[in-house]
This record gives sequence, structure tokens and C-alpha cells, in this order.
Amino acid sequence: MSVKILVINSGSSSIKYQLLDMTDQVVLASGLLEKIGEQESILTHKTRTAQETMDELKKSVPIKNHSQGLQMIWKEFSESGAIEDLASLAGIGHRVVHGGETFKGPALIDDGVLESIKKLVPLAPLHNPANITGIEVARELCPSVPQVAVFDTSFHQTLPPHAFHYALPYEYYKEMGLRRYGFHGTSHNYVAKEAARLMEKPLEEMNLITVHLGSGVSLCAIKGGKSVDTSMGMTPVAGMFMGTRCGNIDPGVLLYVAKKKGFTIEEMDTLLNKQSGLKGLCGSNDFRDIHARIALGDRRARLAHEMFTFQVKKYIGSYCAVLGHVDAIVFTAGIGEHDIDTREICCSNLEQFGIVFDPDENRKEHRQAFRISRPESRVQVFVIPTNEELEIATQTRDVLKEKQIQ
Repeated sequence: MSVKILVINSGSSSIKYQLLDMTDQVVLASGLLEKIGEQESILTHKTRTAQETMDELKKSVPIKNHSQGLQMIWKEFSESGAIEDLASLAGIGHRVVHGGETFKGPALIDDGVLESIKKLVPLAPLHNPANITGIEVARELCPSVPQVAVFDTSFHQTLPPHAFHYALPYEYYKEMGLRRYGFHGTSHNYVAKEAARLMEKPLEEMNLITVHLGSGVSLCAIKGGKSVDTSMGMTPVAGMFMGTRCGNIDPGVLLYVAKKKGFTIEEMDTLLNKQSGLKGLCGSNDFRDIHARIALGDRRARLAHEMFTFQVKKYIGSYCAVLGHVDAIVFTAGIGEHDIDTREICCSNLEQFGIVFDPDENRKEHRQAFRISRPESRVQVFVIPTNEELEIATQTRDVLKEKQIQ
């Protein structure tokens, strides 16, 4: 008997989704609905065929809100035969960006859990409201289906106090929850487990550095299967600079810019989150474009790339110090999985840390996880494709089993 779990990741104007049969972890359907609320919304929907391929269709239709969007997605499920009856779903797993200190793991959603998530909106005003909308609409349309919230932050709830506190007045932590929370926890958790599987060791006996390089960037030091440090902070703007986010920066610079430019809080927020990072440095946040411009001699593109790889190496070195002994380093997400040159630069000249890079393996074509370190390397280096949807579905299934719902 199949165990079908639907994973929903709701953005402010989008819904990303995946339907999985957890009996053998097969993706039955997936898709992305973009530009919700605009004149022409775009749905890209894929369905697994009897030949084990994925049929794709695209539709451009006006979608006013998330409720209408999910109804359209339900219709595609029904017409493709992926789901005959929504009530037959074993569960629905929702990605929720911020769980604060309230949620240390996934949670079966009820009215109380939903209210707790709403109270955390001030910590993630750009993300949690959209996640909440997705939950509310899905509960309304599928009232009989159990639903689970899986939080980006919960994996990092094992950070020790010396790693998560800020050197601000301590009462600010008590009053406002000011602390490092970390993000991309679902991704870091998934690739850590995959690394343990590949190395045939219990995760609880391993120390890992996971390197999530995408439009958002974060690194994590994992000791005995638990996050002990991570680069992002109270918000996802901290740590490494990214596509459009500035990352760590001298706070005095922000005060100086605000005074000089006369920027409001909202304008500073836009500057730090949407106009900085790679885009601010060289005008592009697409690594493919940056590499093409470097090849043409573009100095700003080269500077942006050199700064990026320099910072990744700094984090790897610092996490080697934090962990003491490192079993493996894992690259994942869009840049981490596909950018050959970036991986090579990030791993070069690290032999003193026990990292012996293999440039030939790094440049080979691979579809699955693969190793890019030499056999004699004390620290193994892997490229492991992340699968946050599968991790959310797995955690959803585990919660349902624990609650004896499934």
C-alpha cells in the first residue's frame, strides 16, 4: 500500500510542491506555481509516467491567491491520476522557515501550533506569513488530512549557548529572542545523513562540515550528528554573503550608510537583502553569468568570485577548529552541486587540514553523490545533491508514525 505525502513550500507569491510515495521514496508529481496575484501566473507541473519518466506541462492563467492556486494544483493531481482523492493522502508536510526556540523538531499542526507559528512572524516577516498562508489554505481544502510543520531552524536548536548568543545586553535575548537561529537546517540535516550513509558510519560518530551554496548560502559544523555552529544568524542575511544579501558586515558601516544616505529602516532592509551580495558587487547574482564575465576579463566579476571563495574557505578553516576532527566536508545546493571551479578554489591548499582535493574527480560528470577528494585524504570531500522535499516528507512520516496516525 502506497504512503503518499505532499510537501508544500509556500512563498509570498509562489507555491513549490512535491508528491512522494514514501513506500519507495518515489516522486509521483512535482511543480511550481509562480507569480500568484499577478495577471499571468505560471504553473509548471510534472507527473511520473508508467515509463518512469516525468511528463511536464506549463500553464499561464491568472491566479488571485494561494487558495485558488492550491485548487488548481489539486486539479492537476486529479487529472493526471497522481491523486484520485485528496483524503487518501497520508499527510501534508509544510516547510516553515522560522521556528524560533519554540520548535526543536517537526510538529503536528493543530490550532495551537499554528498560533505559535504566527507569534514567530516578527523573527521572519518575509517568510513565515507565506508559510502560514499555505498551511491555512491546505487545512481548509484538506481538513481530514494530518499536516506537519517542518522548520528550517529546528536542526540548529542544538547550538550551545556560546555559539548562539550575541554580545548585546542579555535582557534583549530574554525580551526579543535575539540570538543565532540558523537556517537551511533541512538541507544540512539531509546531506549529513547521506554522507554518513556513503561512508558507512553512524552519523552520531561523525563530524562534518556541510556547505550549502545556492542563492542562499550557509555552512554548518556538525558534531556527532548535531549542529554546533552555523553561519546564518537570527536572520538569513547573516554569515556568508550571497546572491543579493550582504552577509556579515561591520555594524558601523550600516549606521554610516544610513546617516549618509538618509535611508529609512525599510530602505536599509532592501539594501541588505536585495541589492547587496554578488549583485551589489558586480551586478549579477547568477554564477553562470559571473564565470562568463570573468572569462571576458571583467574585474568586478572576478572580485566577487574571489571574495566568495575566500569567505567559504575561512568558514571551512574555522569549523575545522571548532570540530577538532573532521570526517567529511559536503558541498550541496545549486552552486555547491554544479560549480566545478568554485568547489576547486574552495578546497585548494587545505592539505594542512587533512583535505587532499582531486581535481579530476571534481570535473567528471555525475548524477548522484560523488567524492572529490583523493583516497589518501584524511578528510573526505563529497558533492551530495540536497533533497529538502524528501527530508520534509520523511520527517512528516515520522511524526505521523510517532502520533500513531499513519
